[in-house]
Amino acid sequence: MSVITYKCPNCGGELIFDPGSGQYKCEYCMSKFSEEEVRSANPEAEGEEQSADEDTKERESTAEKGNAEKTGAVIYTCPSCGAEIITDETTAATFCFYCHNPVILTGRLSGEYLPDRVIPFAIDRKQAVEKFLTYVKKKKFIPRDFFDKEQLKKMTGVYFPYWIYGGTFDASYRAKGRKIRIWRAGDMEYTETSVYDVRREGTVEVGGLSRNALKKADKDLMECVLPYKPDGIKEFSMGYLSGFQAEKRDIERKDVEEELRAERDTMVQNALKNEAEGYSSMEAEQTSVRTIVDRWQYVLCPVWTLTYPGKNGKIYYYAMNGQTGKINGDFPVDGKKAAITSVISGLLVMVLMMVGGYFL
Repeated sequence: MSVITYKCPNCGGELIFDPGSGQYKCEYCMSKFSEEEVRSANPEAEGEEQSADEDTKERESTAEKGNAEKTGAVIYTCPSCGAEIITDETTAATFCFYCHNPVILTGRLSGEYLPDRVIPFAIDRKQAVEKFLTYVKKKKFIPRDFFDKEQLKKMTGVYFPYWIYGGTFDASYRAKGRKIRIWRAGDMEYTETSVYDVRREGTVEVGGLSRNALKKADKDLMECVLPYKPDGIKEFSMGYLSGFQAEKRDIERKDVEEELRAERDTMVQNALKNEAEGYSSMEAEQTSVRTIVDRWQYVLCPVWTLTYPGKNGKIYYYAMNGQTGKINGDFPVDGKKAAITSVISGLLVMVLMMVGGYFL
């Protein structure tokens, strides 16, 4: 299977994608390059990327296949230092454990697994740590070692696979609409309820419906960092993965199609319902959706991830949207800190009650 790295045209060091500038940066000579310059300077990498669709399956050795079937792990050779790189069967970009250079496993993202689009990281590691600390400091009773530098070094930028669905649809909506009028005459209160047959029709655009496409990822965590801004989506290029980890999908479209179409129908119904104003209540009777254009995209989206091993034996997971900075996760609680705070609060209340009683 093909393994590639992107080299600096000036010094030959490894290039990584820089979210801050949207360019490619060499951490050795600190040079920066555009995507066009990187492609021009790395024709071998471009050749590997373009030919991955054709020969990846033929080039995977029998030994690798057997190993993947037994353990889910596959062995590659680092093009920079020659060391062995061991990954699981969905990893598409990672780092060499020995030389720490970024490597991209092109064959993992080829053929039917070649992403349609990618949303590049817009938040770099420094910004991600700052945003995370700002968010966490608002939480109470967080263990002190949670803020340790070594702990924060575990923050990892990963491109996770998602299915993104949308399209153009003809839709009709039928409902019972009620208008209620209440008035008083003397001592009597009257209520009049009018029932209407409400119908709405139109063409509706739906976009951005997303689902996690990786089984080993925490589904709730990965979907809670949604949505992503559609204006940040790019044509897929392997270069965006350099300097980050990446995963290929192992959840297929058919597995999420029914759920996403149901969500689409709800959005369409709500859109048409909002066009019918002036009713006290609406009771839907029928919604019909006919597809004009169906758009399915397999997209790699940026997520900053962090884990924390709690003293209770539980592993806490956190995720941050690498484009918008939205954070989600389950935070640990320092039991001693919470207990001390509770005791102090109780003592203060007791003192106040005693002082109040004394003056009374």
